[in-house]
Amino acid sequence: PHFLFNTLASVEHLIETNPPRASAMQRTLIQYLRAVLPQMRDNNLVTNLGREVDMVKSYLDLLKMRMEERLTVELRVPEGLRSAAFPPMMLQSMVENAIKHGLECKPEGGHLAVSAEVVDSRLRVTVADDGVGFGVVPSKGTGLGLSNIRERLKLLHGDGGQLHIAATSPSGVIATIEVPYQLAPK
Repeated sequence: PHFLFNTLASVEHLIETNPPRASAMQRTLIQYLRAVLPQMRDNNLVTNLGREVDMVKSYLDLLKMRMEERLTVELRVPEGLRSAAFPPMMLQSMVENAIKHGLECKPEGGHLAVSAEVVDSRLRVTVADDGVGFGVVPSKGTGLGLSNIRERLKLLHGDGGQLHIAATSPSGVIATIEVPYQLAPK
């Protein structure tokens, strides 16, 4: 809801100041909602990485409209990994955390990179940012997002699913989800 209200407020402001840009942002919001709403209604325990990346791309397109040059994005997900099984909404949560806790609060913004690879028969999906890092800005979050991801990974994969989070130098955070590599059910 926080993201949706902020985006709608941005559209409202742009209607008065820059109508063509408001229209573009509204179209991008519609694309995002079309990508995300069916996923939120699905009760599937697993989807495919391609679907998750498409949702994140729509989300980041909207944020780039709001943050403008303050946000640069790099998506490195090989085409062959788009069909890999991946838990729904986890990538979205990781990206939202990177934006909210690392990049939005950094006056000059920064860079966000999403990548995927297979290492030792495990799918490794990484979200890295060069934001403010741990503890620089007091979090208004509850910390439930990360504990929910860990709990869901444990339920789905036992010890085979893991979330790793670490600080990067000179600033930022890298979050990695690892799950057994397998193709998503069709």
